This record gives sequence, C-alpha cells and structure tokens, in this order.
Amino acid sequence: MNAVAGAATPATALLVRQKVAHTLHPYEVSADTPDYGRAVADALGVPPGRLFKTLVAEVDGALTVAIVPVTGDVDLKALAAAAGGRKAVLAERAAAERATGYVRGGISPLGQRKRLPMVIDSSVHQFDTVYVSAGRRGLQVELAPADLVRLTGAGLGDISRPDRTA
Repeated sequence: MNAVAGAATPATALLVRQKVAHTLHPYEVSADTPDYGRAVADALGVPPGRLFKTLVAEVDGALTVAIVPVTGDVDLKALAAAAGGRKAVLAERAAAERATGYVRGGISPLGQRKRLPMVIDSSVHQFDTVYVSAGRRGLQVELAPADLVRLTGAGLGDISRPDRTA
C-alpha cells in the first residue's frame, strides 16, 4: 500500500478497511482525451490489457456493472447472458453516477454507493495485478484480480470484444 495525498475515496477506504494489498497510481490525462483508457495506460506505463474500465449498463432494466479491459468494449449481449438477462444497454450517465456515487472517468468498481451486480471479463486472471479506477479521475489502483473479484462479489464472463476503433 502507498499513500497519495488527497487520494481518499470510498474505493480506497474499502481497500484499507479490508486490509487489501494495493498500490495507488496518480496520472494526468484530460477527460476529453480520445481513447481515454489507452491514454491512461500509456501515462502509467502499463500494457492497456491490464487496465480495466468500469461501465454501468442496464440488463433487463436493472443496473449492472461491467468491468472490461480498456483494449475493448463491453459485449452487451454477452453481459446480458452473464448477468442472467436477455438484453443490455449502456446506462445513462446520470443514472450511472447516481448509483455508483462516482463521476464518469472515475467510476470505480469498489466502494460504490449502491451495491450493484457486477461481471468482470474473465481476462482479468491473465495478470498478477490489474488496474481499476480508485474512485476519481487521475487515480488508478493496482490490486490482485482475486481481491477485485472478492471485494466486488462479481461473476466472471467473456464480456469484452475488441474495440472496433482501435
């Protein structure tokens, strides 16, 4: 664990409370940067496949969180199936921010305001550690995939597809 000034968020507080080994990584990337996730990976000097983004979707009308590598997009059909539903669409930004307590670009899968069902792309286990948002723009947290799965109560599934714009 390391301390970063001003880094306290519900996500980091949860990690400390649960005594989970983690490392905080601040970065500077404009929220308007195209291909934001890859830009963050570049700023941190890590392969983009190790950096996971947190997206909020609606599966059959219920909010559900998808955690996928920044190298791809969420496969909404696969997410719906993994969550036991039939249809998934990305949630409205305001609904995602309200439910999670975080702002777009800083939504963490950890310490969300409302406990939502979550599915993590199964590629998460390819790495010893992965990076997710620590709960605010400009801060990522590195932790073991097993800790991420345990703390989120997430299921695993093949819910990512290659980014068509890459």
